[in-house]
Amino acid sequence: MPILTTVGSGLFYTTHGEGTPILFIHPPLITSANFAYQVKELSKKFKVITFDIRGHGRSPYSKEPVTYRLIADDMKQLLDYLKIDKAFLCGYSTGGSIVLEFLLNHANRALGGIIVSGMSEIRDGYNEKRISVARLLSKTGAVSLLGLAVSWGNSNTIEIFKNMFREARKGDRRNIEQYYNSSLEYNCTNQLKNIDFPILLIFGEKDKSFHSYAKQLHEYLPNNELKFINQKHQIPTKSANELNQFIDGFIMAHK
Repeated sequence: MPILTTVGSGLFYTTHGEGTPILFIHPPLITSANFAYQVKELSKKFKVITFDIRGHGRSPYSKEPVTYRLIADDMKQLLDYLKIDKAFLCGYSTGGSIVLEFLLNHANRALGGIIVSGMSEIRDGYNEKRISVARLLSKTGAVSLLGLAVSWGNSNTIEIFKNMFREARKGDRRNIEQYYNSSLEYNCTNQLKNIDFPILLIFGEKDKSFHSYAKQLHEYLPNNELKFINQKHQIPTKSANELNQFIDGFIMAHK
């Protein structure tokens, strides 16, 4: 089990394949297991890198609080360790915000970004309430209950569900709560104009509460293309083939 020991108490990561590197970032609670289909297919052409954020899955508890800046800095250290100069960053849901954070603070290490069902801030009551409830459940130690719901919602097969749930339950409630809290507080909207990288935006046509975020990112990011998939929020698992095709085409066009 590869662990980067120079980051906090350790950072679990995986690498698969060779070629242009893509680093994937998961949202709170669920882990890099969320990208099983991307690892399987995209690693045939690219170097696919996944990791568990501190205190999530197989990465141990971090005494240093989990923030978006910390996660982005950890990603840089992971690239350093793997001797990768630049990579594409792909973030799902709140992981998309970390793509933006990385591009703003470590621009010299990026080739571009892919944001799947993501945002630059949480500004609607519906999603703010959902994240607040998840933060509260994490704080009270109900990680298994929360993990059950989130893993089931993001699964398209029993096998995927079992794996995601098993990995989610390994997380530390303190770091998971911190990640949820950072998701509520983060806002880089006024800095989007400064991100001059090619960005692929992918959203679900049925994910109505995120359409305003798709519009916002599309309008404010200087160099982006917006794609919609006939799906809800959980695109990496439930529309994996279409997502992988979009990522493949985007990277081949911009590598």
